[in-house]
Amino acid sequence: MKTNEITLCGLAAVRAQFAADAGAIKRLFFDYPTAKRVGVMTKALAKAKKIYRCVEPAELEKIAGTVHHGGIVAIVAAPTLRSPLASEIRTWAQHREPLLVLDRIGNAHNLGALVRTAAFFGVSKIVIPTDPAAALPGDAAHRVAEGGMAHVEILRVPALAPFLRELAQAGFEVIGAATRGGRPDAPVAKDRPIALVLGNEEHGLAPEVLEACTRRVTIPGSGKVESLNVSVAGAVLMWELLARR
Repeated sequence: MKTNEITLCGLAAVRAQFAADAGAIKRLFFDYPTAKRVGVMTKALAKAKKIYRCVEPAELEKIAGTVHHGGIVAIVAAPTLRSPLASEIRTWAQHREPLLVLDRIGNAHNLGALVRTAAFFGVSKIVIPTDPAAALPGDAAHRVAEGGMAHVEILRVPALAPFLRELAQAGFEVIGAATRGGRPDAPVAKDRPIALVLGNEEHGLAPEVLEACTRRVTIPGSGKVESLNVSVAGAVLMWELLARR
């Protein structure tokens, strides 16, 4: 496996990638039961003179690097993460396009789950920082996203705090999710775009990131446990703040 390649596992993820950008698929492997369901893809790969092959389960597991391959594995070009332009941010604000911003989400499975939820609710852009603690959209994140990566663009900025201030200047309501101290019931102006900011699994939002938010929100609970898993909290807040609008 080359460093500029990732593996996509599962029929939902591979089909979503094929629909979004068939040309990104470099090689395709599948087991015998799945062979009956990939005729359109194999014809396209044959026309493009790319490798596809029906293999035994043991070989498919080896290619995937996991037993959770779902009967099919696609080797695709790893995405290049770009930074948004200032003009794009202004356009997002004008169109009231919702954003999800992730402050050093370190677990690739959490990243994948958040991507899947974002795609489900129609949030098409996620921004992460250039930070060694931030998980990248690799094999594990794609597997958990269940095809959501094909519908969400992940962008990368050098530092989140300046980026959030730029969003606020463009007209965004920048809402930081805090374990405590936020207002769950404060109304959000319906004519303003929203950027929802979620923090690291262990440390939450960095102080400078929280300071750059225009508002904080806390999910009220029973108090029996301190907080929700970040992917669960993200789903609740995306529904409440982004999807219901």
